[in-house]
Amino acid sequence: MTATRASVTVKRFGQSALLTPANGITIARIAVAVPTLVYLYGTPTGHVSSWLSVGLWFAITTSDSLDGWVARRYGATRSGAFLDPVADKLIVLGGLFILANRGDIWWWPVVVIAAREFGISVYRSVAGGRGIVIPAVQLGKYKAFVQYGAVGFVLLPWTASQVVLQRVTLLIATGLTLISGLQILRRGYSDWQRAET
Repeated sequence: MTATRASVTVKRFGQSALLTPANGITIARIAVAVPTLVYLYGTPTGHVSSWLSVGLWFAITTSDSLDGWVARRYGATRSGAFLDPVADKLIVLGGLFILANRGDIWWWPVVVIAAREFGISVYRSVAGGRGIVIPAVQLGKYKAFVQYGAVGFVLLPWTASQVVLQRVTLLIATGLTLISGLQILRRGYSDWQRAET
């Protein structure tokens, strides 16, 4: 007797759906990120690096990959395309601003990264108003990973005293942030030109 494998039907969501597994993960990330950032902000000087800090940071940053995988499996939505970048920016910019405010990292790379993130968001919104969708570039994923690492190395007790490692990681994150931004601008400009011809 031959055993037959039961087919598993995966429910796909349309682009207008709101209550999706991916959106649930994104909202959960935001729900955990807010108290995490508040905790980091209120941690006494010299105690921001701890296993609790890095554990919370690890949870809210690595779940970004899970979010993307679930979205691809069950169907990407317009609401998810809006919520996911909001969560990412809240997490990484919140972490960077808090550490800079504490004096743990330089301010100028944080300002550069923040300006790029908000600038590209405005650029995408303007392009979207003209019916032009500008997808993320592959380098953007690496950029986000290194940005998370720039904060993580400050929080991780093993690397809390490795100032050179922290600064080099932050500089690499800044460089990747700018380069990926230029790639998005170039791709958007090309699409804009084609749309007008």
